[in-house]
Amino acid sequence: MQLLMDNIGSIVVLKDGKSWSKDKLSSEVAKRSMTLSSLGIKQGDRILILHGGSAEFFADLFAVWNIGACAACINPDSTISEIKIINKFIKPKLALISNNNSNLVNVNAVNLTDNTVVDSTLHKSSRIDDDALILFTSGTTGVPKGVVHTFRSLLSRIVLNQKEIPEKDMEVTLSPLPTHFGHGLIGNCLTPLLTGKQLILASGGDIGFIAKLGEVIDKYGVTFMSSVPSMWKIAIKMSHSPKMKTLRRIHIGSAPLSADLWKNVIVWAGIRTVVNMYGITETANWIAGASADDFDPEDGLVGHTWGGFAAIYKDNGDFLSHGKGEILVQNPSIMSGYYLQEKLNNEALLNGWFRTGDIGTIDKKGVIRITGRKKFEINRAGLKIHPEDIDILLEQHPSINEACAFAIPDTIAGEIVGVAICYVEGKTIDINELESWCIERLVKEKVPEKWFVLDEIPKTDRGKINRDIVASICQEQGMA
Repeated sequence: MQLLMDNIGSIVVLKDGKSWSKDKLSSEVAKRSMTLSSLGIKQGDRILILHGGSAEFFADLFAVWNIGACAACINPDSTISEIKIINKFIKPKLALISNNNSNLVNVNAVNLTDNTVVDSTLHKSSRIDDDALILFTSGTTGVPKGVVHTFRSLLSRIVLNQKEIPEKDMEVTLSPLPTHFGHGLIGNCLTPLLTGKQLILASGGDIGFIAKLGEVIDKYGVTFMSSVPSMWKIAIKMSHSPKMKTLRRIHIGSAPLSADLWKNVIVWAGIRTVVNMYGITETANWIAGASADDFDPEDGLVGHTWGGFAAIYKDNGDFLSHGKGEILVQNPSIMSGYYLQEKLNNEALLNGWFRTGDIGTIDKKGVIRITGRKKFEINRAGLKIHPEDIDILLEQHPSINEACAFAIPDTIAGEIVGVAICYVEGKTIDINELESWCIERLVKEKVPEKWFVLDEIPKTDRGKINRDIVASICQEQGMA
């Protein structure tokens, strides 16, 4: 889709110091497009991209799109077994690799950096409703759950993002996020890059980078960045604040942001434009956002929609413009569906609306607040408990660094509340004292009945708490 290349930006990679100008990136895209064409790749073919977080990744991605093919981006750290599952499921015409994963087996793989054809006929043909991107949200050890976006949904999201984010704010954008999921790829990278701005790629999982975040922002004159709450919990403790005052905007998303952490980021950054973002891969990242410029920080507050509509879906099938229940959204960036998952599509897509699976409220002014995930609700004798509420409360305790609540089956109540905690370094607290602290702040039914102490709370590669894994580990460990 040539439209995506009309105003491309430049890329700097912190890991290897590589810097690609706009002309260099455009040239690489052109060469790689011709190579793909010479290999018989054409409109509608599915291409697996098995690397990420680099200038070469974006050159490969844009080359795939330039000839109208569909890119399936997966975690570069996927195991051979996981890659085989994905490969068998989507049956790609080709896999694109880097030097770092050139030892893959049973995959028809090519490294375009080492295999470029500069003299070939380039066949470019695509339609705006053709499949452009597949991102996997789960299932690499079972049936994959691949979110399919068309060129239309991607372009719609990028245009809507550009409408909400002033162009000057994106002048120098830092992305510490992986490039194989919506927040990192579409929101933090493609939006500024396709606005002609400079994109700086970093590894947000690298403690060394997080400890120097303020220095990096000053060195490169960063104006915008987006990341996840777990990164900010570390950065605020380990990194000095930036001194050069270049930052104009920060987005935080992909996991619940507490009001306390939100306020701490504002103080650290020295700006009010710290935005709690609500987004889902199925909607091509951002759905809504609440900036501290417009709102006082509040647990669960995600503000107004960024294009489109939001509604409440009740268990009886009613749609409400405001109220409490499951959040529905309708906008032009909703996925076309899950790849080869008709049953899931019928459950998630409802007469043009997407069922987010998130529970929350919409007030009469259209302001959205998220209180939890429907799939993680704890049903204690009929009382619905959102574990996210318990997480946020416990993380306000001075001795607790992170917390993760979850359901534990119970023969009498159906489910009871369990919680894993990890302490702030050098601190501990007696569990009985902690339980008493909770009783003062929670209704009795929400107070955790089983407590577990972990060295760290497991997270997904997107920075989200992996609640299922936490529950499994804790129940194997036994009660603390």
